[in-house]
Amino acid sequence: MNNGDIILSVKDLHVKFSLRGKVLNAIRGISLDLYKGESLAIVGESGSGKSVFTKNFIGLLDKNGWVDSGEIWYYGIDDQKPVDLAKYKTEEDWQKIRGKEVAMVMQDPMTSLNPLKTIGWQIEEALKLHQGLHGEAAAKKAVEILQDVGIPEAERRAKQYPHEFSGGMRQRVVIAIAMACNPQILICDEPTTALDVTIQAQILQLIRNLKEKYGLTTIYITHDLGVVANVADRIAVMYAGDIVEVGTCEEVFYDPRHPYTWALLSSLPQLGIK
Repeated sequence: MNNGDIILSVKDLHVKFSLRGKVLNAIRGISLDLYKGESLAIVGESGSGKSVFTKNFIGLLDKNGWVDSGEIWYYGIDDQKPVDLAKYKTEEDWQKIRGKEVAMVMQDPMTSLNPLKTIGWQIEEALKLHQGLHGEAAAKKAVEILQDVGIPEAERRAKQYPHEFSGGMRQRVVIAIAMACNPQILICDEPTTALDVTIQAQILQLIRNLKEKYGLTTIYITHDLGVVANVADRIAVMYAGDIVEVGTCEEVFYDPRHPYTWALLSSLPQLGIK
């Protein structure tokens, strides 16, 4: 791929957190290019920094965290020069990016939705903020988005509350909210963790379908290498706040170069071995 294909370029990113009077290095000098239309999986054990790394793309770092140095160049805004997201500090800045350019599917659909608001209202909120739609126009668009993610009887279900949906249907709603403003990049943070195996496959297929239909660039954050094998074009392996290996699925699975990647692959359960 040539430089014209790059949609996001991270250069020597360092992220720190203040915790109990100490400064912790969470991200340690990561450099990575993300290409338009690809599916990148970021894998690693819990605490390796996967979610912290990608939250910098959407302005969702916790208040005690900050970008200490480095650059995050985003090239996806039409007819504009690339912007350095590492310099974004205010909510006003991030509202130009969050949802509209980069969206995120959180890992737990049970807690990602507001239990006091209808599903339709929660989708319409994003449409009002980023697309200026209101009233009947917003409601109609919300129903169309629900249909797009496979919610049956979407017009009726839009008037229901989260507790009236199953776990798999809630995850479809979370994806619908993320897709409401046609983002360029969709970050999926453990999108199947809280779901059973059958529903996991359906959700992954849905994300693949949306990627193909809208030309999305997708980032999967996961510790499940089984998920990675089915969805990713490339894999980035994270350990202790740094990316230690990047390659295609075939390269990482069949010719791993880093000892930590070997350890991750060795931890996979194998049939016939107790």
